[in-house]
Amino acid sequence: MADVRYWLMKSEPDVYSFEDLQRDGRTHWDGVRNHRARNFLRDEIKVGDRVLYYHSNMKPSAVVGLATVVRDGYPDFTAWDPDSPHPDPRSPESNPRWFMVDITADEPLPTPVTLHEAKANPKLANMMLVRNPRLSVQPVLKEEWDEVLRMAGL
Repeated sequence: MADVRYWLMKSEPDVYSFEDLQRDGRTHWDGVRNHRARNFLRDEIKVGDRVLYYHSNMKPSAVVGLATVVRDGYPDFTAWDPDSPHPDPRSPESNPRWFMVDITADEPLPTPVTLHEAKANPKLANMMLVRNPRLSVQPVLKEEWDEVLRMAGL
């Protein structure tokens, strides 16, 4: 088995919160319509990888929970559904443009780690979340993962 990698995935809590993931147990991470994030989902994120679950577009935005990848990248079928919140008629089933992975909930963080706190921590100065907070799926270095967990009280 390959080495575990670490990721941060963003969701607006009113769209799909960490509590929703805990309730459901497992979900597919669909609707990503950014090519860089798509490439991570399609090519790099693998079963067993760990995820920081980040609530975006809230005050304050924060890492709120931990999850694990349980299915490698596969075509995002919501692109083919005209009734989905994010259809893409330019992504045919025969040559899918968008991909997703499945994740399961692990645990909520004892103390959420806000974007402001991450930006204020010199150990996280190079973290993609600090440098490019808009990307919805992004890699996290092991040292950054460890520091976020330390800040969260784990």
